[in-house]
Amino acid sequence: MLELRKDLFADERDDNLNVVGKGIQRQDMPGHVTGLTRYFDDHAFDGMLHLKVVRSPHASARIRSIDVSAAARAPGVKRVLRAADVPVNKNTLLSLINFGKDDEPSLAVDKVHYVGEPVVAIIAESEAQALAAKKLVRIDYEPMPAVFDVEEALKPGAPVVNETYPANYFEYHERFDHQKLRFGDVERAFAGADMVLEHRYQMSPIEHAPTETNGSIAAPEQNGRFVVHSCAQGLFFALGTAAKIVAVESNRLHFIGGTVGGGFGGKVDSLTEPLAVLGAMVTGRPVRFVLDREEEMLYGSPRGAERIYIKDALMRDGRIVARYIRSYFDAGAYTRLSSYAAIKCTAHLPGPYWIPNVASDVHVAYTNRCPSTAMRGFGITAVDFALEVQMDRLAEAAGMDPMEFRILNAYRDGDMKPHRRKASNTALIECVQVAAGKANWPISEQGQRQSSLTGGGAGERGQIPATVLDARGQIGRPETRQSGPTQTLPAGTSRIALSKQPVMEGARDGRAAPTQVPRYEPARPTTQPVTQPLAPAAYAPQPSPYQPVAGQQPPPYQPPPAPPSPAPAPAAQTQHGAVRFSSVFGRRR
Repeated sequence: MLELRKDLFADERDDNLNVVGKGIQRQDMPGHVTGLTRYFDDHAFDGMLHLKVVRSPHASARIRSIDVSAAARAPGVKRVLRAADVPVNKNTLLSLINFGKDDEPSLAVDKVHYVGEPVVAIIAESEAQALAAKKLVRIDYEPMPAVFDVEEALKPGAPVVNETYPANYFEYHERFDHQKLRFGDVERAFAGADMVLEHRYQMSPIEHAPTETNGSIAAPEQNGRFVVHSCAQGLFFALGTAAKIVAVESNRLHFIGGTVGGGFGGKVDSLTEPLAVLGAMVTGRPVRFVLDREEEMLYGSPRGAERIYIKDALMRDGRIVARYIRSYFDAGAYTRLSSYAAIKCTAHLPGPYWIPNVASDVHVAYTNRCPSTAMRGFGITAVDFALEVQMDRLAEAAGMDPMEFRILNAYRDGDMKPHRRKASNTALIECVQVAAGKANWPISEQGQRQSSLTGGGAGERGQIPATVLDARGQIGRPETRQSGPTQTLPAGTSRIALSKQPVMEGARDGRAAPTQVPRYEPARPTTQPVTQPLAPAAYAPQPSPYQPVAGQQPPPYQPPPAPPSPAPAPAAQTQHGAVRFSSVFGRRR
């Protein structure tokens, strides 16, 4: 049953709506439950051919030779496609929005980089004939060294996985090697904390396992056009990708979709459409390319495995005063959507908690695994799991109830986020209170009185602190990745002014990097000054769960006094008077 807490969120939504918040039956439900819904594979065409691909048995190998002569003569075979037959045999999905370099071939050229990479495509009269012809293809491989661990892949001398990105990391804007967030002075906060806790969290790749496997059917139409029945989740992405790879104008392709037999993010990569269209173009007949269940499970893009290190500085009263997150996305052999996942992850940190000092480094690493893709909140789901497990561990270390601990550290409206935007429409405190009530989990009277609408933005909670930057204020190359602090941005600085951006090592304009970079402003003072300089931030895992101050034990938790309740600011109104929420600007408008 949907419960609307209008007492808490009275200004969140106009209830005079006819769909949002109503129990409306899905328009496609009758067709689903009666079996009348037509999926892509329900479209039959006269003379339809079937396409199957020969896949690499090696994670990393050089292709010495390919012999398709026997397969081409096999019964029912109409055409054998190799890399040279693909008009534009290199692509990456996000190139359609000018993000990233084309790095993945439709059919491998001279090397393979993961088990299951397509090398040859067979087009035959029947699926059985195509499968039989696959066995006649002879490919001579020279196995090469492979790397399967994200951190090993980023080390100097690691086997090159993806020649487009020879250092095995995705390059943002062709110069930055990872996504980076800096807010405040994390090292100083760690030095002054009562205890420091760090843990590593490792996720596994997950197959989406849709009832309907990836597939499509392409057929010639009149006037040089082709109709494509597809189960793609992003139909226009699939259309644009296919048009690019087969080198035709997109208006020559008529994509029909919208009905997906289970996707969950696993049907955004256009695994079958380009080759199906190419097959229809070279044969002049309809071509069906569908992954069987084994191919779907082994070679369909999984959720990318993520490795996450979280290090927190904790005070005795339960306040988290610093958080550092180092995360690695396993992209597999090619980029696909991993670069976008890292951006989402960075935008989500440090979770729904106000922490005055935050830093993160989020990497996308290439390994000799099947390329990964989107899956249900990818980029956020895994780090959320890690953050909440970390919160339970922190609560235990502080001797606090985990519900009370979350209420204490939760965002309130008006708090400054590490991304230099003020939090609004926060609701974690109320969610914890409601969840505790439904679970009969006792929380203190003080915890019950807390509100996301009060106490936010007071004092330093609403300010941008002086922020220490490393590697000359840039993300840097591997050789500069562990550089120590070299500058401090003044308090209140929302972004680095162009005139203050130091020259990066290896800058494309050829200018030499300065020997010394000025500090723009001293670090802000703390109540516990650092007595000795800290080593460059390597953030190695700690040998023990936390580090208490010598000879001291954390006292039993006492709920802090309630923060002051500032007068709530009136919500901005649109011309028609309705209060709306903007997910772009993160505020009511």
